[in-house]
Amino acid sequence: MTSEQVIETWLAEEAEIVSRLEAGPGPGLASPEQVAGKTGLEFLQAMLRGEVPYAAIAKTLDFTIVEVSDGGCVFQGEPRAQHLNPLGTIHGGWVATLLDSALGCSVHTKMPPGRGYTTAELSVNYVKGLTPRVKRVRAEGKVIHCGRQLATAEARLVGPDGTLYAHATTTCLVFEIPQR
Repeated sequence: MTSEQVIETWLAEEAEIVSRLEAGPGPGLASPEQVAGKTGLEFLQAMLRGEVPYAAIAKTLDFTIVEVSDGGCVFQGEPRAQHLNPLGTIHGGWVATLLDSALGCSVHTKMPPGRGYTTAELSVNYVKGLTPRVKRVRAEGKVIHCGRQLATAEARLVGPDGTLYAHATTTCLVFEIPQR
């Protein structure tokens, strides 16, 4: 597939998902009842179906969750002029946020009911400058290891032509969610 065909496919998938997300509760926090009894994968699948709120940061920074699987998660983002740094490339914080989202949600897919996680360490390697000329990028995350106390994951930020812009790893602390 050419990069033009890939971007068309990505945009069509994104439009369908955004339509579902906006038809649902929109951005916000899930209630305890919406989370109760669900695995992390079940929760993220419900989010993709527009049944539970999605994270407001995604709307703020122009990215969308587009795929979840057992141990994996993909976010797609639009690098825009409002994300530029003073040097004329997309700010590293935008790239890091997109990668962190894919990493964290990949770990989230491995959580059984009643278990949670938080990022303990995030390491990002920027390998190519990104500008708004690239219409969309995807942060593709996957779990490397998920144990009772620690989880690790890796992610890559790629363009529709396969260009690698950054890659990252994370270590997350895994814990029992306290009952309210």
